[in-house]
Amino acid sequence: MKRALCVLAVALFGLAMAQPPVSKVGTLMSYTGALAEFGPAINNGATLAADQIDAAATAVFGGPLIEIVTEDDGTNPSQGTDRARKLVNTDGVVAIVGALSSGVTVTVAESVTIPGQVVQISPASTSPLVATLPDDEDFIFRTVSSDALQGVVLAQLARGEILPELAYERAAVIYVNNPYGQGLAQAFAAAFEARGGTITASVGHPEEPQPTYAGVLDQLLAGDPEVVIAASYPGNATVFMQEARDLYGFGNWMMTDGTKSLDIVQALGADAVEGLFGTAPGADPEWEGYVRFSEAYEAAFGERPPLPYIDTAYDAVAVIGLAMAKAYIDGVEINASTIRERLREVANPEGEVVGVGDFEEAIRLLQIGSPINYTGAAGEVDFDELGDVVTPVEVWQYQGGEIVTNQIRTADQIPAQ
Repeated sequence: MKRALCVLAVALFGLAMAQPPVSKVGTLMSYTGALAEFGPAINNGATLAADQIDAAATAVFGGPLIEIVTEDDGTNPSQGTDRARKLVNTDGVVAIVGALSSGVTVTVAESVTIPGQVVQISPASTSPLVATLPDDEDFIFRTVSSDALQGVVLAQLARGEILPELAYERAAVIYVNNPYGQGLAQAFAAAFEARGGTITASVGHPEEPQPTYAGVLDQLLAGDPEVVIAASYPGNATVFMQEARDLYGFGNWMMTDGTKSLDIVQALGADAVEGLFGTAPGADPEWEGYVRFSEAYEAAFGERPPLPYIDTAYDAVAVIGLAMAKAYIDGVEINASTIRERLREVANPEGEVVGVGDFEEAIRLLQIGSPINYTGAAGEVDFDELGDVVTPVEVWQYQGGEIVTNQIRTADQIPAQ
């Protein structure tokens, strides 16, 4: 009854409003560099949300709200900063969704979005360092959990607490030498050692893919680890995993979100990675929001979401779009500050739940002053005071050349350390 009255009440109200302005939202994605496999699919998630927000805004207001402008950060902090400046200074975006690499996100935040007071929401940068940025004005957010959670689940997995057959005493870590790799390596090591395990080596490598990792592998494998954690990216891992197999006869890896990759399957062959486990922030595949998102993604792009962080990019654009709609309804200019002020209002735990694709209903509720709680594709989007959310952590596995979910660890299943 309430929703029927809502539709009736806003029908006349909507007629009195002028068509809204279209605002540009930047997506800073990796189309080249070590994360090139991820960028296009994650950007698809962002554009899917923008298309749905625009369809809803057109139905209610008579016109769209969002224009997406995409730039390639090259998985490189310098290029990412240059492209972010272009988005802000030339294109005039009110928000940026990205970057993917934590190293790029941190540099862009420190150099461009924090000083420029532009909203930045990363769908994929999981380094704990992101939450410690000097963001007193509250412009930095993310729709993915910190690796402080993933590191604990990874250690639980390696010590046999999740799957008893995967109980290791000695582990080594190879990590990409940026905030993502460093943060995840440290989080895993602390949790693994707290559980009685021994870290035999923890070795970093440059972000840029290298022609050989022989020297790194010498250090990595010198302590005879039972398993090696690959906290890296596909562009690097496809090389060092092949070299470890061919030069050292080593192939027992445990993977992370950064190495949850079909490119690795193609490079090494399905048999070489068959049965390997990994972890990644991820939605429960039975979560209603993820089911609806996955169906919409398949309808738009012809396949189910193939990689991580497509859902979190969708959620980032969704909350930006809903914040824009609320600013327009409130009669204020749509800009970075008015969006920032409303992000938590449209994902308000005390509001009426609106889910994936329910954007026309959400906007109509906002028109009558009803608080809403956008519940996303990846989970709840309840930003804390640091702009962080808590999403589940997936345990996944390579099977038959595909990536399959073994189980989902919800927030209440993950210990603090």
